[in-house]
Amino acid sequence: MAERILMNEYKSLVQEKWVNIELNNDDIFNWNIALIVLNPDSLYYGGYFKAVMTFPRNYPYSPPEFKFVPPLFHPNIYENGKLCISILHTPGEDEMSGESAAERWSPAQRVESVLISILSLLDDAEVSSPANVDAGVMLRKDPERYKKTVRQNVEKSKKDIPEGFVMPTHESTMKAVEKIDDQDFWVDSDWERMTMCSEGATRMEK
Repeated sequence: MAERILMNEYKSLVQEKWVNIELNNDDIFNWNIALIVLNPDSLYYGGYFKAVMTFPRNYPYSPPEFKFVPPLFHPNIYENGKLCISILHTPGEDEMSGESAAERWSPAQRVESVLISILSLLDDAEVSSPANVDAGVMLRKDPERYKKTVRQNVEKSKKDIPEGFVMPTHESTMKAVEKIDDQDFWVDSDWERMTMCSEGATRMEK
């Protein structure tokens, strides 16, 4: 069951522009991932952030593990690259952390929702209980220095872009969406014309 679910998710995600995925040694339970930030308003825009994602054999009943390699300098990312994020925590209530079951992993979650949550976390750091204290302090007390550090991380990450890989941009993805919309418009228009013609022919026959 886990293999089938993961294969379906993998096939779906490899079509996306904002993530680059390869199976590690053709193992569906071990993914090599790169998150590509396409939001031009993000501090991390243009970054190619490599990570590894491993899945338990009872997926989706237990959450996957996610780890940035190399680690990113961020309040909610440990120095070993692992994340402090609710969606990757085991299902159920946790009175110690104050997290509700709705915030944590559930079998209804999917890889895509995890990756989108991680992308959101990058620009929406939680500094009240940071995994990386130095990053949390810097963001609070010296935000300009923090932004400079992030930009350095973004530039450094570009060195990990595979040779021959064409990095998508906000502009290129928007053009692709517009092209799809245009195609849908013409399909709809053709259908409308065909419908009108058929209706006209029916009236003429009468």
